[in-house]
Amino acid sequence: MIGAMSAINDLGQPVGDCILGWSPRQAPPNEVLSGKWCRLEPLDPARHAEALFRANASDKTGRMWTYLPYGPFASAAAYRDWVEQMGGRQDPLFFAVVEAAGDSAVGVLALQRIEVASGSAEVAHVAFSPALQGTTAATEAVFLVASLVFDELGYRRFEWKCDALNAPSRRAAGRFGFLYEGTFRQAVVVKGRNRDTAWFSIIDSEWPRLKRAYEAWLSPDNFDQGGQQRIALSQLTAQDRT
Repeated sequence: MIGAMSAINDLGQPVGDCILGWSPRQAPPNEVLSGKWCRLEPLDPARHAEALFRANASDKTGRMWTYLPYGPFASAAAYRDWVEQMGGRQDPLFFAVVEAAGDSAVGVLALQRIEVASGSAEVAHVAFSPALQGTTAATEAVFLVASLVFDELGYRRFEWKCDALNAPSRRAAGRFGFLYEGTFRQAVVVKGRNRDTAWFSIIDSEWPRLKRAYEAWLSPDNFDQGGQQRIALSQLTAQDRT
């Protein structure tokens, strides 16, 4: 069966549709992304390492590190060494998630596998401390990088990947509007264990509708006086896809 985005060439073979006017895109800038609930700052050891280590330390069992290829970190010095290695890179491009209210870094995420020729990038290295998990700021952080990828850079594809056994990450991908594409079996070895990797994506034609879903969820009108959401983002993104 020929895909929806295909054509037939002069030899009678199915080929992808031409993308008129396409040219390679720019790489993401290493600059602050600001929202209402949080801002994303380029990861900086001097500004963020100590605050992040303190925030991560409230995860007493180390659950946030299970599916990441590093961590937990035994000391503030060890964590700062890691931040120094990651900060300043262009791919992966790391951001610290800073709460607007508290002005303190409470998590990190990154853009990686940045393909300017094809207009594709992956959100990765998501390490949200307990203080950030499940908050409005956590959702806005993902929205900010998605908006950067699609609205500012004009990319065609935004990816989410995770360990296929990481049920919370798979649920988060669905909540954020990513579509499951399949699982790469025995993709990598992480911490001495096999990892099958589940792939998810949003493409540019889906983004305008999903953007409206994010904006509706993040609107103050979506929260009651106690701060409880009136409608879940998963409902909005699901409705958006119908």
